[in-house]
Amino acid sequence: MKNRIVIFICLILSVSAGFSQAGQLTIEGSPGKFYLSHTVVAKENWYSIGRLFNCPPHDIASFNDLNFDKPLEVSTVVRIPLSASNFDQKDVKAAGESLIPIYHVVEDKEWMFKVSSIYNDVPVTSLEKWNKIKRDDVKKGTSLIVGFLKVKTDLSPLAMGVSSNPATGVSAIPVKSADPVSNQSAAVQTPAKPAIVSTTGAATPVIPVSNPSERVNSYALTHSNGGFFSIDYTGVGKSVSGMAGTFKSTSGWSDGKYYALMNGVSVGTIVRITAANTKTVYAKVLGQLPDMKESAGLLIRISNAASAELGLGEGKFAVDIKY
Repeated sequence: MKNRIVIFICLILSVSAGFSQAGQLTIEGSPGKFYLSHTVVAKENWYSIGRLFNCPPHDIASFNDLNFDKPLEVSTVVRIPLSASNFDQKDVKAAGESLIPIYHVVEDKEWMFKVSSIYNDVPVTSLEKWNKIKRDDVKKGTSLIVGFLKVKTDLSPLAMGVSSNPATGVSAIPVKSADPVSNQSAAVQTPAKPAIVSTTGAATPVIPVSNPSERVNSYALTHSNGGFFSIDYTGVGKSVSGMAGTFKSTSGWSDGKYYALMNGVSVGTIVRITAANTKTVYAKVLGQLPDMKESAGLLIRISNAASAELGLGEGKFAVDIKY
C-alpha cells in the first residue's frame, strides 16, 4: 500500500506514552538516561513521534537501537529520550512552547529529598510548588511532578488542554492525542469523520491569539475568504508557481484550518494558494515535502480540505503561491 500523508489535528487517536495513571507521563530510566515510553499506534512514524515529544526522530531510533529507515510497527514500544532540549526543570519555556508535567511514582522508603537526588537534584522547593504538597506528606504511590516535557505548542497534540504554567500549578494532560502529520505510516486505519473531537473530553489544539473570542468571530467572517489562517497572512512579496498535490486531512472541513507541506519555506509560514479557477485558500506550512515518488514534480502539497475549498479534487493541479 502506498505511503500516505495524513494530518490529524482534530481527530484524536490513542497515545500510550508511559501513562501509569490517567493523563500522566511517567519518567523511566536512570540519571543521564531518563526517558518516556510510547506505544506506536496506527499512522504514526518516526517524524510524527518526534514532533509529539519534541525529540529528533533519528535520536529516538538511535536510543532504541532501531533502524531509522525501517517503518515502525503498530504496538511497538519505543523509548523517548529526555534531554536538555525537551526536558525542563526550571519553569523555562519560549514563546510557542508548552510544558507537560512528567511524573515519578514514589516507591517504598523514598522521600522528597531522595526523589530530588534522583532527578538532577531538582530543588525540593520546586517539587513542593509543582505538586502543591509538603515534603513530609510524600508517601509510597504518590505521583510527583519532577519536571516537564517541553514541546512545540502548534506541533505536539500533547499540548492540548495544557493552559496553566508551573509557577501557579499544572493541569493534567489528556490521555488522548493526535498525530499532526504522518508521511511514513506505521499502518493504515480508517479515520473517523473529519473534525471529530474525542469523547474523552480532550480539547482541540490551542492556537495562541491575542483575543480568542475575537479570533473565533473573525474566522466566522472570513471562512469564505480562504479559511482560518487568512487573518495571519503577512506575505512579503515572494511568489512562485507550480504543481500542487494533496494529502488526506481531518482538519479544515469545519474549522477552515488548512495545512501544507512545502520545501524552502519556514515551518509556521502562512502561504496564499490560488488555483487556475482564481479561488484562494490560506494554509500553514507544517514542514517539507516528504522524499517519496508521489512528491516528484510537486511544488506543494495541501490538505484535501484545502483542495475542496478551491473546488478541486485530490489529484494534481497548477497553483500560484505567495508568502
